[in-house]
Amino acid sequence: MFQQLVSIALPVALILVMIGVGLSLQVKDFTRVARFPKAFLIGVLCQLVLLPLLAMGIISLLQLSGALALGVLIISLCPGGVTSNLFTYLAKGDVGLSVSLTAVTGFITPFTIPLIVNWGLEWQDLTDASLQLPVGTTVVKLLAITVVPVIIGMGLRKLLKSKAAKIESVVRQISIAVLVLVIVALYVKLGASKVNAFAVIAGPACILLNLAGMALGVGLSYLAKLNLAQRFCIVLEVGLQNGTIALLITQTLLQNEEMTIAPCIYSLWMMVPAAIVVTVSKQLLKGSAKS
Repeated sequence: MFQQLVSIALPVALILVMIGVGLSLQVKDFTRVARFPKAFLIGVLCQLVLLPLLAMGIISLLQLSGALALGVLIISLCPGGVTSNLFTYLAKGDVGLSVSLTAVTGFITPFTIPLIVNWGLEWQDLTDASLQLPVGTTVVKLLAITVVPVIIGMGLRKLLKSKAAKIESVVRQISIAVLVLVIVALYVKLGASKVNAFAVIAGPACILLNLAGMALGVGLSYLAKLNLAQRFCIVLEVGLQNGTIALLITQTLLQNEEMTIAPCIYSLWMMVPAAIVVTVSKQLLKGSAKS
């Protein structure tokens, strides 16, 4: 009964979260990339190409396998979201770039996720009858649960105007509630000892993926000579993935509790380095403003 509740609540919650993403977007966010193509392309390259490659490398390095490994890969395939936009704002980073990256990658990933996940299922020898992700059906579901609500949210933004920011705050609270609900579901279904054992195995890979992704963002944005605000935006966009989408894939579409461990750990951990980035960013940008 509790598991069925989670399966229903998760898609509904994600729809609400994605409406919240739409409330933070405007049509110009999709065209604004022309003003800073270099920074935008670096952000897209990091999120859609290099982060999944990093995940594969870390999985191989730590000899992670099976459903736990695929859970790590899935979190690397997800776009950013309202959390990355919020932290970029708090860090005084380039919010316009952050929102543009969220907008564009959010429309691309429904097509890339099912293709790479299906490859990952074969890679980890998980292609039995109980673990299948039909590409066409999955694309339609992801578009319906992620892209359509974003478009609705963009429409509501015009109607609600000043109230949009308050609704975004509620959306962030929903994201936290969803994560808590899924974690409780895992403990109910698998038992505390098994969840804790899986967390010990998958935890290092999640932490390493997060830190390596952020380091990648730092390195590439520095080499590209982006300004500080753009650099911190790239770091946070690469380091803060939309864990709710990852949970939807593992918990609802693939219905695999073991695979859900990694997205839960990543979603909890990513706030720690993100908070550090915010603190460092404020200091550096304050110093550069004075000079």
